[in-house]
Amino acid sequence: MLLLGLALTLPSMAQKDSVDVMEYWNPLMDAIIQHESGGNVNAKCGPYLGPMQISPLLVRGVNNILKSRGEKTRYTLADRKSIQKSKEMFIIVMSVYNKANDYDKAIRIWAGGPGYSIKGTQKCVRETNAILKKMGYEKKE
Repeated sequence: MLLLGLALTLPSMAQKDSVDVMEYWNPLMDAIIQHESGGNVNAKCGPYLGPMQISPLLVRGVNNILKSRGEKTRYTLADRKSIQKSKEMFIIVMSVYNKANDYDKAIRIWAGGPGYSIKGTQKCVRETNAILKKMGYEKKE
Protein backbone atom coordinates (compact mmCIF):
# COMPACT_ATOMS: atom_id res chain seq x y z
CA MET A 1 0.00 0.00 0.00
CA LEU A 2 1.31 3.43 -0.93
CA LEU A 3 1.22 6.02 1.83
CA LEU A 4 3.20 8.57 -0.12
CA GLY A 5 6.15 9.37 2.06
CA LEU A 6 4.34 9.03 5.37
CA ALA A 7 5.91 7.11 8.17
CA LEU A 8 4.43 3.63 8.17
CA THR A 9 3.68 3.82 11.88
CA LEU A 10 2.17 6.28 14.29
CA PRO A 11 2.61 6.39 18.02
CA SER A 12 -0.40 4.78 19.62
CA MET A 13 -2.22 7.05 22.01
CA ALA A 14 -2.95 4.13 24.36
CA GLN A 15 0.36 2.29 24.09
CA LYS A 16 4.05 3.05 23.94
CA ASP A 17 4.54 0.92 20.81
CA SER A 18 3.66 1.92 17.28
CA VAL A 19 0.70 0.96 15.13
CA ASP A 20 0.17 0.96 11.38
CA VAL A 21 -1.19 4.29 10.08
CA MET A 22 -4.06 2.72 8.16
CA GLU A 23 -4.90 0.38 11.05
CA TYR A 24 -5.03 3.30 13.48
CA TRP A 25 -7.25 5.55 11.36
CA ASN A 26 -9.38 2.88 9.63
CA PRO A 27 -12.18 2.70 12.22
CA LEU A 28 -12.63 6.47 12.14
CA MET A 29 -12.39 6.66 8.36
CA ASP A 30 -15.04 3.92 8.07
CA ALA A 31 -17.32 5.87 10.41
CA ILE A 32 -16.74 9.09 8.44
CA ILE A 33 -17.60 7.25 5.22
CA GLN A 34 -20.87 6.06 6.77
CA HIS A 35 -21.64 9.54 8.05
CA GLU A 36 -20.74 11.39 4.87
CA SER A 37 -22.08 9.09 2.14
CA GLY A 38 -23.39 5.85 3.58
CA GLY A 39 -20.56 4.22 1.62
CA ASN A 40 -21.77 5.50 -1.76
CA VAL A 41 -18.71 6.19 -3.92
CA ASN A 42 -20.87 8.29 -6.25
CA ALA A 43 -22.34 10.50 -3.51
CA LYS A 44 -22.29 14.17 -4.43
CA CYS A 45 -23.27 17.28 -2.49
CA GLY A 46 -22.24 20.55 -4.10
CA PRO A 47 -18.49 20.41 -4.74
CA TYR A 48 -18.08 17.40 -2.42
CA LEU A 49 -17.82 13.97 -4.01
CA GLY A 50 -17.23 10.36 -3.12
CA PRO A 51 -17.39 8.22 -0.01
CA MET A 52 -15.64 10.80 2.18
CA GLN A 53 -17.19 13.82 0.43
CA ILE A 54 -13.91 15.41 -0.67
CA SER A 55 -13.84 18.84 -2.28
CA PRO A 56 -11.58 19.94 -5.13
CA LEU A 57 -9.96 22.34 -2.65
CA LEU A 58 -8.94 19.44 -0.40
CA VAL A 59 -7.44 17.54 -3.35
CA ARG A 60 -5.37 20.64 -4.21
CA GLY A 61 -4.31 20.98 -0.58
CA VAL A 62 -3.19 17.36 -0.39
CA ASN A 63 -1.27 17.74 -3.64
CA ASN A 64 0.43 20.85 -2.24
CA ILE A 65 1.45 18.87 0.86
CA LEU A 66 2.89 16.14 -1.38
CA LYS A 67 4.72 18.72 -3.50
CA SER A 68 6.23 20.33 -0.39
CA ARG A 69 7.47 16.89 0.69
CA GLY A 70 9.11 16.31 -2.67
CA GLU A 71 6.67 13.55 -3.65
CA LYS A 72 5.92 13.03 -7.33
CA THR A 73 2.51 11.39 -6.86
CA ARG A 74 -0.58 13.58 -7.17
CA TYR A 75 -4.28 12.92 -6.65
CA THR A 76 -6.93 13.71 -9.23
CA LEU A 77 -10.51 14.84 -8.78
CA ALA A 78 -11.60 11.36 -9.92
CA ASP A 79 -9.65 9.84 -7.00
CA ARG A 80 -12.35 11.19 -4.68
CA LYS A 81 -14.52 8.23 -5.75
CA SER A 82 -11.94 5.69 -4.56
CA ILE A 83 -12.30 4.59 -0.95
CA GLN A 84 -8.60 3.71 -0.76
CA LYS A 85 -7.39 7.00 -2.26
CA SER A 86 -9.85 8.99 -0.14
CA LYS A 87 -8.43 7.31 2.96
CA GLU A 88 -4.89 8.10 1.81
CA MET A 89 -5.85 11.77 1.42
CA PHE A 90 -7.39 11.73 4.92
CA ILE A 91 -4.16 10.34 6.38
CA ILE A 92 -2.08 12.98 4.62
CA VAL A 93 -4.31 15.75 5.98
CA MET A 94 -4.09 14.29 9.51
CA SER A 95 -0.29 14.03 9.26
CA VAL A 96 -0.15 17.81 8.90
CA TYR A 97 -3.07 19.13 10.94
CA ASN A 98 -3.52 16.47 13.66
CA LYS A 99 -0.09 15.42 14.87
CA ALA A 100 -1.62 14.25 18.18
CA ASN A 101 -3.68 11.69 16.21
CA ASP A 102 -6.82 12.66 18.13
CA TYR A 103 -10.06 11.17 16.79
CA ASP A 104 -12.34 14.06 17.78
CA LYS A 105 -9.93 16.60 16.32
CA ALA A 106 -9.77 14.51 13.14
CA ILE A 107 -13.56 14.61 12.83
CA ARG A 108 -13.57 18.36 13.38
CA ILE A 109 -10.83 18.92 10.78
CA TRP A 110 -12.65 16.74 8.26
CA ALA A 111 -15.98 18.49 8.89
CA GLY A 112 -14.78 22.06 9.21
CA GLY A 113 -11.25 22.26 7.83
CA PRO A 114 -8.08 23.05 9.78
CA GLY A 115 -9.64 26.27 11.11
CA TYR A 116 -12.78 24.47 12.34
CA SER A 117 -15.12 25.86 14.99
CA ILE A 118 -15.93 23.60 17.92
CA LYS A 119 -19.57 24.66 17.93
CA GLY A 120 -19.87 24.24 14.16
CA THR A 121 -18.44 20.72 14.20
CA GLN A 122 -19.99 19.38 17.41
CA LYS A 123 -22.93 17.68 15.70
CA CYS A 124 -20.59 15.88 13.30
CA VAL A 125 -18.39 14.72 16.20
CA ARG A 126 -21.41 13.42 18.09
CA GLU A 127 -22.88 11.62 15.06
CA THR A 128 -19.58 10.13 13.90
CA ASN A 129 -18.75 8.87 17.40
CA ALA A 130 -22.22 7.28 17.56
CA ILE A 131 -21.49 5.50 14.27
CA LEU A 132 -18.12 4.33 15.64
CA LYS A 133 -19.87 2.89 18.67
CA LYS A 134 -22.60 1.26 16.57
CA MET A 135 -19.91 -0.32 14.37
CA GLY A 136 -18.35 -1.82 17.50
CA TYR A 137 -15.23 0.33 17.50
CA GLU A 138 -13.83 1.82 20.64
CA LYS A 139 -13.11 5.51 20.44
CA LYS A 140 -9.37 6.16 20.52
CA GLU A 141 -8.31 8.80 22.98
